[in-house]
Order: sequence, then C-alpha cells, then structure tokens
Amino acid sequence: MSFAHENPTIAAFGRQVEREFAADVGGHDWWHVWRVWRLARKIALAEGADTYIVELAALGHDVEDHKLGRPRGTLEAWLREAGVAAHARAQVMAICENVSFKGAGVSDEMPTLEGKVVQDADRLDALGAIGIARAFAYGGSQGRPLYDPAETPRLHSGFEEYRSSRSSSLLHFYEKLFLLAERMHTPTARRLARERHDYMKGFVDRFLAEWNGEA
Repeated sequence: MSFAHENPTIAAFGRQVEREFAADVGGHDWWHVWRVWRLARKIALAEGADTYIVELAALGHDVEDHKLGRPRGTLEAWLREAGVAAHARAQVMAICENVSFKGAGVSDEMPTLEGKVVQDADRLDALGAIGIARAFAYGGSQGRPLYDPAETPRLHSGFEEYRSSRSSSLLHFYEKLFLLAERMHTPTARRLARERHDYMKGFVDRFLAEWNGEA
C-alpha cells in the first residue's frame, strides 16, 4: 500500500480504498480515486472548504458507485473501521450518495460546499487527456464499440435510462463529458475545466476526421 497521510483516520480509510480498488481496469481504479483526492484537496484549499470532510468523501466517492456493484453499507463500514466519527460519516455519505452524474436531464445539485468540491474534482477527472483515456478504458471493459456512425446522442431524462444505455464510447462524450464543464460549481474547477474541455473537444474533432478519412 502506498497511500500516506498526516491524519491517521484519513490514512487508514485511504489504504482501505486503495486495497479494494487496486485491480480495477475500467477507469475507476485506485489512481482515479487518488487523482480525485488530489484535485479535491487543491480545490478545497482554494475555496475554503472543510478539508477533512472533502478528503474522506473524495477517497470514498466511488465505493458504492452503481457501476461497481458494492452493496449499500460498504462505505459506512469502511469509514467506521477507519475511526471516522458519526457526524463526519453522515456528511461524507451524503456527498458520496449524490456525487455521480445520473443523466443530462437529472438534477444533481450539491447543498454543501464540500459536496460541490468533491463533485467538481470527480468531474474534472472525466475531462481532458485523462478523461479521454478513462472513457475508452471503461467502454472497452464493458464491450462497447469505439464508435458507431449510425448512433445519435441521447440526453437521458432519467437515471435508469442513463444507466441502461449501451452507446459507443465516442457517444459518451456527447451524452455526458461535453456537459460537465458547464456544471462545475467552484471558480477553481471552472477554470481547470475550460482547458480540459477544449482539449477533449479537439480530440473528438480529430477522431471523427480520421474516422471519415479526412485527416
């Protein structure tokens, strides 16, 4: 285990997450969690958020993600084992419950600054060069094609519709990734998102030009 932290509670929780996520190859691995934690801490310091809650929620944000299949109660059990107090566990679980994108037409507002910071950090890791790599890694792990020219993007109006979608990896850019920059909450994240969004848009333009033999 490589995760270390000056706070022993955060260190213990981070090492638990690292153990459980180390083997993932679909873009939701330990290094995704680590990057979100790093980004969240950076944003929290810039925006004046509670770094203890932010760091725990960033480390735990994918523990019960619907794509990964862990049962409800897993996050609370890991937090409890790490020594996180009840009031902090409640805050962290509330953030993690609502952090994920659930469809273009689904409201996913965060009521607290700490939640906004973690959601921003998670979404930043879905943008830019890393976001491109993760999109195709996840699509490949799910047996999805790179691209199907016959498909058209769908802006899903409900979570079940979004969750059951089997569209190609490239359509994921239109159905989620290109929407994220406008959904950032904090000034720090909005600034970082603009550059990552533009980079990703240039990649998709080039991908389609090469697909069609135009470049």
